[in-house]
Amino acid sequence: MATGVSPLQTPKLFMFTNETAAHQYFSADFFGKTWELLEKQGRNQEDDERMISLAHASLAHWRMREDCTDRHLSIGYWQISRVHAVLGQAENARHYGDLCLAVSGREPPFFLGYAHEALARAAKLAGDGKAFRCHLESAQILAEQVEDAEEKTMLVDDLNKLAQA
Repeated sequence: MATGVSPLQTPKLFMFTNETAAHQYFSADFFGKTWELLEKQGRNQEDDERMISLAHASLAHWRMREDCTDRHLSIGYWQISRVHAVLGQAENARHYGDLCLAVSGREPPFFLGYAHEALARAAKLAGDGKAFRCHLESAQILAEQVEDAEEKTMLVDDLNKLAQA
């Protein structure tokens, strides 16, 4: 171990005995760290760049997992789209929203609704009122079909905030 580096500062990668465990850890950890940065007040340019990197890294680790499904890809693409939207990057937000929608077609209404939410957000950012209204309406229809009360509230609240922004 390097001089002056405590065991607590040793990179976490050394705790993993196999590649699968590392992908499981980093896919979730980087998703959470991205979310923390999305919610951080007073983010700076370095935080923004880190947030983009972490969102993409989370999805990359999911892709390496044998248990990766379209649902996981949907969530990953949605998060990347949200990151780009928060940073004012409409085209990137739309691109990842499109990818989210493409893998969400067979998912329950909650996930498909969030794919449309991502595209509505990107369209609003780009000033495309027609696409915004179309995707917002699709997401609202899907939100009414969500059976889980907590998921429904989450989606409806996000859609209401988006419509009022």
